[in-house]
Amino acid sequence: MKLKGGDILVETLLEQGVDTIFGYPGGQIIDVYDSLWSYSDKMTHILTAHEQGAAHAADGYARATGKVGVVFATSGPGATNLVTGIATAYLDSVPMLAITGNVPTRQIGTDSFQEIDITGITLPITKHNYFVDKVEDLADVIREAYQLAISGRPGPVLVDIPKDVQQATCNFNPKPAVEPLPTNEPDITLINEAAKLIKRAKRPFIYFGGGMITSGAQEEMLELAEKIDAPIGCSLMGISGLPDSTPRFLGFQGMHGHYASSLAMHHADLVISLGVRFNDRTTGNRAKFAPSAQFIHIDIDPSELSKTVKCVCGIRGDLKGSLRRLNKAVEPKENLEWNRFIAQQKAIEKQNADNRDGMTPKNILGELNKIKHVNTPICTDVGQHQMWAAQYIDYEKPRTFISSGGLGTMGFGLGASIGCEMGTKEHTVLITGDGSFGMCLTELATAVKNEVPVVILILNNGVLGMVRQWQTLFFDKHYSNTILDRQTDFVALAKAFGADGENANTLEEVNAALKRAFKKHGPYVINATIDKDEMVLPMLPPGGSVDEIIVKLGD
Repeated sequence: MKLKGGDILVETLLEQGVDTIFGYPGGQIIDVYDSLWSYSDKMTHILTAHEQGAAHAADGYARATGKVGVVFATSGPGATNLVTGIATAYLDSVPMLAITGNVPTRQIGTDSFQEIDITGITLPITKHNYFVDKVEDLADVIREAYQLAISGRPGPVLVDIPKDVQQATCNFNPKPAVEPLPTNEPDITLINEAAKLIKRAKRPFIYFGGGMITSGAQEEMLELAEKIDAPIGCSLMGISGLPDSTPRFLGFQGMHGHYASSLAMHHADLVISLGVRFNDRTTGNRAKFAPSAQFIHIDIDPSELSKTVKCVCGIRGDLKGSLRRLNKAVEPKENLEWNRFIAQQKAIEKQNADNRDGMTPKNILGELNKIKHVNTPICTDVGQHQMWAAQYIDYEKPRTFISSGGLGTMGFGLGASIGCEMGTKEHTVLITGDGSFGMCLTELATAVKNEVPVVILILNNGVLGMVRQWQTLFFDKHYSNTILDRQTDFVALAKAFGADGENANTLEEVNAALKRAFKKHGPYVINATIDKDEMVLPMLPPGGSVDEIIVKLGD
């Protein structure tokens, strides 16, 4: 059948199983939006307040569902407004397909109104991108882009489509949905080498990241942990990949990670790393990081092997298949002395827990734990509240912790929570701060219009808390531009957008507000006041090591 380019684009997305798109129209993508009008019974389009919000919504949708998030934008500023959202997805390996319109091909390179080289701009932050200059290529480019987004280590792909290509016609031949490209089988020699290293180890530690969630290899990892009698920790992106109630699980590790998990990594003699990066927030001072440990690293992306931490055994492969082979090769063992050490670290962690009364972050999030469902997705913005959400909220199901890790994008949360709810149909919670929420609050309009049930819990301390914490600890309390001193009434603001909300100044008020919020069929803002001097602890000093860990003020 003969179709115009805009129709071919929509037909090809439907072919891949896409039924939800986030975006914002404009002159150079208007023909695609005209096609969407004809397919409104098959395709849901969510009009956001800003293109960055649309990109974060597509990202949140993808993280929560495992599907590809799709976002549309026009040329020029529409396309460039996607950049932060695309980079956020890229650094956290989130499958996304960004479709942008551009000026007609005959005007490319003439500095036409709203012309921009978006493929050049996004080249470093996409797995690949495409400029489609012939309508005959469009369907196959979309298929290839979609396949690339879901294959190997997932990530964002951008397709730029000039206006005349959207308007041109050609024959469209439907095809089956694409499948991920096959992955490399792990080298059995390396699997056997890893088994030998595990056999010799006295203090093994399993460390996993977001790749574990993508691969769905939790059962295989737990089988390995039981077989070799090892504790387990994770990166920030690994949170929710394993139920917090798992006896061997120590929680997330790193600059603000759980004490026992960080100490276990530091004292291990073998770290078995699964689908995880070793960035600076994990390692601190690399010269002092896990000084007695050798590293086995299994990852689908070979570029991660020995990139920052030298591994003695680097295995390229999908985690699920690689762990199945490794589990067959390893011999059962016990590590009684190592387990006693781990128990001691857990006891120290418990001893240093924040057990103060009142409106502390731990207590506020404890009220949320009482009310939320096991399937409730928790989205965060970036800052102190993000770390408190990682430390204090209970996670029992995969894909229920949605947060920007690699890029650390303030303003990520509200858009992401909208996409998350759209994908899961679960009442979603956004944990945010007054600083981060100020960057994304325009998406309240989107949440209200679409009756998205998002509970927005603002931990309001009146400052840019994480930077202020650094200024307190390392910059002689020079609070340069971190005291917001704004007069924003978030409850009044919510009502101005058409949402509901309330202030909460006691734990009893927090509990009651959360109960009301979870009954709403739209967004609900809870403004919870906390002290400006609240800190995220434990903390490794920037560039420091576990030897310098701060577990309480005065350390």
